[in-house]
Amino acid sequence: MRAHAKVLLVPSLLLPFLLSACDKAAPPVPEQTQSAVDTPPSIPVMGPERPILAFGDSLLAGYGLDDGESYPDRLEQALRARGVNAKIANAGVSGDTTAAGLERLDFTLKSQSPTPELAIVSLGGNDMLRSLPPAETRRNLEEILKRLKGDGIRIVLLGMMAAPNLGKDYAANFNPIYPQLAQKYGAVLVPFFLQPVIDKPDLMQKDHVHPTAIGIDAIVTATVDDVADALPKTAEASADPRS
Repeated sequence: MRAHAKVLLVPSLLLPFLLSACDKAAPPVPEQTQSAVDTPPSIPVMGPERPILAFGDSLLAGYGLDDGESYPDRLEQALRARGVNAKIANAGVSGDTTAAGLERLDFTLKSQSPTPELAIVSLGGNDMLRSLPPAETRRNLEEILKRLKGDGIRIVLLGMMAAPNLGKDYAANFNPIYPQLAQKYGAVLVPFFLQPVIDKPDLMQKDHVHPTAIGIDAIVTATVDDVADALPKTAEASADPRS
């Protein structure tokens, strides 16, 4: 498994992160959209079902989106379009901090049958929104990754970056959390999950925090290969020339 290392700039669109948290308020009604992942798969779905756990906050829960438009939903469709028999369980909870995620991790894992082959983790945005100490975020995320690795579950870690007006000191302590933990626990790292929608107002909801359905599709396009590559290779997958 690998951890990607990329240097990404965080533009000013992240500033509204300090004004609105990923809470459980009534979401805005999104526009109906059409995407390439709506088209029938060109590659037949093959092999055994590949159970995947999406574990995180509102960015996975699908805040402000219709049923079937969340990142886990669209990612599952994109993987299946590549012939991967993916089944993604969406364990995203709006408003979750890393501490809240850690508290429910054990229950979440025990409720999964079969055990996931891969966990996609997206937590830390609400910690940053609330200016929680980065050391606390790091400690909680590390416990989550340690538990997943101990259970033999591969990990894709969706990175977050601090809003610029939190200051250089906060960013210097917060931003390295994701690449450092990904390297330590052998996780595949997406350095900044929201990179494909930053500075693109048409891809963001009116709160300037959560992607629209079109924005979700842009993020899926940018990350689906990372997720597919992170899945453990099976005999069936190894026979596929794309593996």
